[in-house]
Amino acid sequence: MANIDTCAPGSFCWFELGTTNQDAAKSFYRSLFGWEANDMPMGPGSVYTMFTLEGRNPAAAYTLMPEMVAHGVPPHWGIYIAADSADESAAKATAAGGSLLKEPFDVYDVGRMAVVRDPTGAVFHIWQEKRKHSEGISGVPGTFCWADLNTNDVDTASQFYRAVFGWEILPGENDNSGYLHIKNGECFIGGVPPTRVLPPNMPSHWMLYFFVTDAEASTRQLVELGGKVHMGPMAIEKVGRMSVVSDPQGAVFALFTPLPH
Repeated sequence: MANIDTCAPGSFCWFELGTTNQDAAKSFYRSLFGWEANDMPMGPGSVYTMFTLEGRNPAAAYTLMPEMVAHGVPPHWGIYIAADSADESAAKATAAGGSLLKEPFDVYDVGRMAVVRDPTGAVFHIWQEKRKHSEGISGVPGTFCWADLNTNDVDTASQFYRAVFGWEILPGENDNSGYLHIKNGECFIGGVPPTRVLPPNMPSHWMLYFFVTDAEASTRQLVELGGKVHMGPMAIEKVGRMSVVSDPQGAVFALFTPLPH
């Protein structure tokens, strides 16, 4: 994928954990990925945790607000997609059949964002950066490396993201699996699995993959730390090994180890 420092429009540019126990999450991800935590005040009695790895920022975390929990929002990993204009991208999203959970708003002087639900139900954030506030990191263990759109309507979702971000969504060469690849500009950044491989009645959502050097070892460690395994570890032919897991609070993500080149 493209270096997330560049935040090219249409690329995944930030990754954010919404959790019910921020302190427990900090401890868990420190042990699993080696992330350190830097807390910043975010209002009365709340902080925003910027994780650091090798002096840079792989992700962040916050505590879900009571009203979010009351509306059934579970602990989850959220994904941000870069845009030149949050307002224009939000307008494209509604025109393409999506809905705005939060209209575009300013985040201090750092940027402008909106929260969008695509027509199939998957939620994501649009991010327009105004001022450099973090140093992203990728390509080393413990960092985001891929995202899958798990959706119950692949055709509708594909049309939506093409219209909003200009993505190409296409099958791989000599690949009859039904898995589609998301291409932003010249970079492959994620994919869309065929609906038939997903659990029945699963709500549409974005799932983040984190790069680890040994999927089996990291999965075992996750269990020892109180996490849960939902699938795997298993081989992805000609690609690598992965497992679908959740942290102790229930936020789901994937661990991925690519095959050596």
